[in-house]
Amino acid sequence: MSGSAAEHGEDMRRHGDGRGRALLDALLEGRSDPGLAARAAGALGLPERGRYVVAALAAGGCGPAAGALEADGLRFLRRGRGDREVLVVALGDRDPAVLAALLARWCRGPGGIGPVTDGLAGLGAARRLAEVALLTCPPGTSEVVRLEERLPAALVVSQPQLSARLVEDVLGPLLAAAPADRALLLRTFEAWLECGGSAGRTAGRLYCHRNTVLNRLRRLERLTSRSLTRPRELIEMMLALDAFRLTARQP
Repeated sequence: MSGSAAEHGEDMRRHGDGRGRALLDALLEGRSDPGLAARAAGALGLPERGRYVVAALAAGGCGPAAGALEADGLRFLRRGRGDREVLVVALGDRDPAVLAALLARWCRGPGGIGPVTDGLAGLGAARRLAEVALLTCPPGTSEVVRLEERLPAALVVSQPQLSARLVEDVLGPLLAAAPADRALLLRTFEAWLECGGSAGRTAGRLYCHRNTVLNRLRRLERLTSRSLTRPRELIEMMLALDAFRLTARQP
């Protein structure tokens, strides 16, 4: 092939790649122009209908994961969106949990994975939900989570004004306590939840006596005017804890 012919072919390939990226960006933005998904499918060499999932990570979080994902047989496209890195993954018949495990292994995180969508036209909604899942990762963590695993926290981060009100109403007196005391009670409550409400297991995790755990929980109940034995009040406290960890301005 002559030099000019080769250059012409490279120009055509670049033009095609650029068009595909532009169409993919339009889908990720949630545009619903007639025929957009079909045009994107043709330009990207992907089926218009199929099982896709979108993952959102902090910018640069995917790092060298491209080779690892391809080696595992997953077709994916990567796009940057401001301080986010977005992966569009063609799952085929794979379980999305496989993708979560791979990203947790190969990416620095944190990251969020949205629900499976059954075609390219659903990428906009899938991207938004993946970013919500990402917001459920507390600051400083490197975990990669699926939205389905974080639905209560996702509700909290999706409504920051209501979340702030929830924190104020439920945790207000507790937040007025000394920072060290506040942190101790919240850490005990969080450990108690993770231990399935077992004071004994919580004591083992926190390296203290079971009665110490019970005393801290009783203090938490007094400060919040809520009981851990009443389901509705327990739910309020759990959601308020999520809101405080994820959205509230912590003093």
